[in-house]
Amino acid sequence: MSTTLESSHLAGEQLRARIAWYYFVAGLTQQEISDRLGIARARVNKIAGQLRADGSVVIDIRLPLASCVQLEEKLKEIYGLKSAVVVPALDDDEQQRRMLGEAAASILDEMIADGQGISVGWGRTLSATIKQLRSRRLRDSSVVSLMGGLTRGSETNTFGVSTELAKTLGADCYYITAPVYCPCVESREFLLQHSGVNEVMERARRSDLSIVSCGDLTSRTPLTAINSVHERLPQLRKCGAIGEILGTFLDADGAPVAHELNDTVIAMSPSDLKKVPNSVLISGGLYKADIIHAILAAGYVNNLVTDEAVAQRLLQRG
Repeated sequence: MSTTLESSHLAGEQLRARIAWYYFVAGLTQQEISDRLGIARARVNKIAGQLRADGSVVIDIRLPLASCVQLEEKLKEIYGLKSAVVVPALDDDEQQRRMLGEAAASILDEMIADGQGISVGWGRTLSATIKQLRSRRLRDSSVVSLMGGLTRGSETNTFGVSTELAKTLGADCYYITAPVYCPCVESREFLLQHSGVNEVMERARRSDLSIVSCGDLTSRTPLTAINSVHERLPQLRKCGAIGEILGTFLDADGAPVAHELNDTVIAMSPSDLKKVPNSVLISGGLYKADIIHAILAAGYVNNLVTDEAVAQRLLQRG
């Protein structure tokens, strides 16, 4: 009898946890949650109200999902990660990024400290993460961009992301004042000889903490919209590329492919990223599972924030 009661209580707590994530973090409506979980909308409404009243939901969600915790432990074991955070999977990319950002911010708030060099990539997921970080004023700390920029301004551009992170943390900010891709290898070498670019690149390599995302080769990844990348997508696929991290295109094993874009990119290399003491990959969506696996298999990062669907696929691959 006691086992049955314990099982019933656990199931109830897991239902409360899922509703908490979907309602308070992902922003789903009560009807959408009702349809997703197959329960009455009135029950969703009742539980959501109870979560506020009993203190289970305050600024963050204090209810862990057992299924996600199990995935986190397995991911750490298989890929040798320092930490892994898994959130419920959603079909909507924007809602998924919001949940990933909330979860990532919670672990980054614990990692970030005075006296650190913090480097950051770019993208919508990282932008969503920064919005959830606790504002503070760090001492003797700096933020540095990990990639060159785009000619078009955007909050997801490397300049926008690094500026917003520095503002949130009250830290100095350093930019790589160069394009993410140069026209040729010679122009890249010339820019890297420029003292300003060199100094920032070296500062990035000395980071204590790096925060990055990744992309596949579909139109869902903003990097593929850049003309220099878009027109070369067939070539990249022919070379075996399945996605990118910090603008470097990788194959299924995580090795950089032999392509001119990799020879002309101005960004921290995956091999240098691997040397950073703490590196956090924040990325979700099943369409990114292959590139996330490649990055983890190659050991480029040592912390991961992703969703349930990706985590399950990673464990199948691992």
